[in-house]
Amino acid sequence: MAGNSQRRNRRTSNKKGAQVGSGGKRRRGLEGKGPTPPASARKGHVKNRVANAKAKHGARRPVARRGGKGTSEMVVGRNPVFEALRDGVPASTLYVQQFIDNDERVREALQLATGRGDINIMEAPRPELDRLTNGLNHQGLVLQVPPYEYAHPEDLAAAAFDDGEDPLIVALDGVTDPRNLGAVVRSVSAFGGHGVVVPERRAAGMTAGAWKTSAGTAARTPVARATNLTRALEAYQKAGLTVVGLAADGETEVGELEALGGPLVIVVGSEGKGLSRLVGETCDVLVRIPMPGGAESLNAGVAAGVVLYEAAKRRA
Repeated sequence: MAGNSQRRNRRTSNKKGAQVGSGGKRRRGLEGKGPTPPASARKGHVKNRVANAKAKHGARRPVARRGGKGTSEMVVGRNPVFEALRDGVPASTLYVQQFIDNDERVREALQLATGRGDINIMEAPRPELDRLTNGLNHQGLVLQVPPYEYAHPEDLAAAAFDDGEDPLIVALDGVTDPRNLGAVVRSVSAFGGHGVVVPERRAAGMTAGAWKTSAGTAARTPVARATNLTRALEAYQKAGLTVVGLAADGETEVGELEALGGPLVIVVGSEGKGLSRLVGETCDVLVRIPMPGGAESLNAGVAAGVVLYEAAKRRA
């Protein structure tokens, strides 16, 4: 009996006693989690990605990577050479034919080249100029344009973040006319953009014609060259930029797009074919420019200017 009583006592003593209070757990549970954090602090939100990208670029300035060089170019003929020098096209050497007729255009070209101070002026016999130009009608004047130094696409966004600004970039898909590229560079400069991206292949580059059409703005607006435009756009998306493609059948009118006020890449296709399939599928949204006049399309320079104007209004 005594043994049974001891076993019952041990079992009774092992039972958990009454709990006094909750240790504050219930009170803390009722207090909630505090106010909702701002969008820039919520993981996964686009503003959070932008804030993280700005912080990353603010912590260390990235080493500039170049997008490669273009090819050197020869501008031939008295009027083209004069206009290139007048419009500030970069040049390394002005070749002048020996015993050339010293007319007004020749004198003006020589004065401009001398005034620039960084252009070599060389006299050469006609056969030598024929060889340099592959037999083109050079009229005794040939201007050598050095290869263009392209930026790297990521440097355009990095430079904007470093300056505390939301990037505003234009990418061209399938635009092959250098004059359209020059017009886009001019529009980007006019509306406070941070640069232009072009594909490395099957696209216009920064030739003398592009420089002339840019009206000098190419000297302060960088042009980057992408080996693969789709991958460059995806890299921009990871950095927090919204990629907006222009398309005649876009689901949103450009004036209704709220994303124009933030970090942005505007993608413009060719006038005839528009955006390529892969680039169109990569865009976050496709927008259209309303044209009540009935035109089917706009050239790249005009289309980019319209959207850049809308973006500049949102950022003012």
